[in-house]
Amino acid sequence: MFKKNISLLVISVLIIFSLIGCNLETRDMERTMDNVIKDIELIDMAGRKVIVPSRVERIFSINPVGTIILYSLSPNKMIGWNYDLKDGEKEYILDKYHNLPNLGGAGKGSINTEEILRAEPDLLISMDRIDETSISKADELELQLGKPVILLDDDIHMLGEIYRILGKVLDEGKKAEELAGYCEEVLKEAEKNREKIEEKVSIFYAEGPDGLQTEPAGSWHGQVIDIVGGKNVAGVEEKGNRGKSDVSMEQLLYWNPDIIISWDDERGGYYSEIFNDPIWQDIKAVKTGEVYEIPNKPFNWFDRPPSVNRILGIKWLGNLLYPDIFDYDIEDEVREFYRKFYHYELREYEIGKLLRNSTRD
Repeated sequence: MFKKNISLLVISVLIIFSLIGCNLETRDMERTMDNVIKDIELIDMAGRKVIVPSRVERIFSINPVGTIILYSLSPNKMIGWNYDLKDGEKEYILDKYHNLPNLGGAGKGSINTEEILRAEPDLLISMDRIDETSISKADELELQLGKPVILLDDDIHMLGEIYRILGKVLDEGKKAEELAGYCEEVLKEAEKNREKIEEKVSIFYAEGPDGLQTEPAGSWHGQVIDIVGGKNVAGVEEKGNRGKSDVSMEQLLYWNPDIIISWDDERGGYYSEIFNDPIWQDIKAVKTGEVYEIPNKPFNWFDRPPSVNRILGIKWLGNLLYPDIFDYDIEDEVREFYRKFYHYELREYEIGKLLRNSTRD
């Protein structure tokens, strides 16, 4: 009898373990099938069909325009930057992301495909002007790397859609909707405010080491001026996608802008020298002290790279040109933007540093 009970016990245990094993195998199969089933067939903003993995844990943007978007939405899933971060940029970027590798893609530099493959991304994005060139580049990159590439439109008015697409593939829907809604509200408000402007303020955007490069009205890099209803005085031809059209001092004297905004010194701009250079002193903006430095940390508020950082630039420049219409407490706006998009809680002295040469006293 005793032996019979032992035998029954052993058989029962074996059956239980067999069932557990089958159950685990079934779960593994279900998980595998689940991943296959849930792969997303996505139509990107160029109309390309892209098969995206069900779980995207590692992502890379091949240019800084897209990288800033990724950092604002899901920095934990970024695998790298497009260039080596400068100390000024690191001040307002969380420490744990400082040492992400530089995988290339900034300016004229190409991405490092070998290093990207070693980093094992699940997905890449390219945020660019949608045309035959960018589509061909995305297709070629997919073939070269064997990884899906989503092409996103770099038009500032598409930011809401961009965040929603990325929110879906990165499983960050709630955060994506928050950032999308913020961008859309700022753009909508700027459009309403433009209608209230009775007399436009003339403005010159000073780029380059001598301040004599700029962007004309209607250009990609000078778009913030158009959005807030400024009168861009630069009557020059747009210099391709990269911009920075040359101007002469004779032209600038003729345009005689009310306000000048300039690259800061750290970026290689001419801001501090404008007040000292004798040939600038006859320009109205210099005579009246209406020359302002464009805040540049961690990313330029106005341009280069022209990504979501320009949304804060709309509030800053609108308030600078038309304070009664773009009626903001700019310090509060800066604090909120850095919290939402850069995951950074600004201290009072940091806000002071950011705005030191960028607002009227």
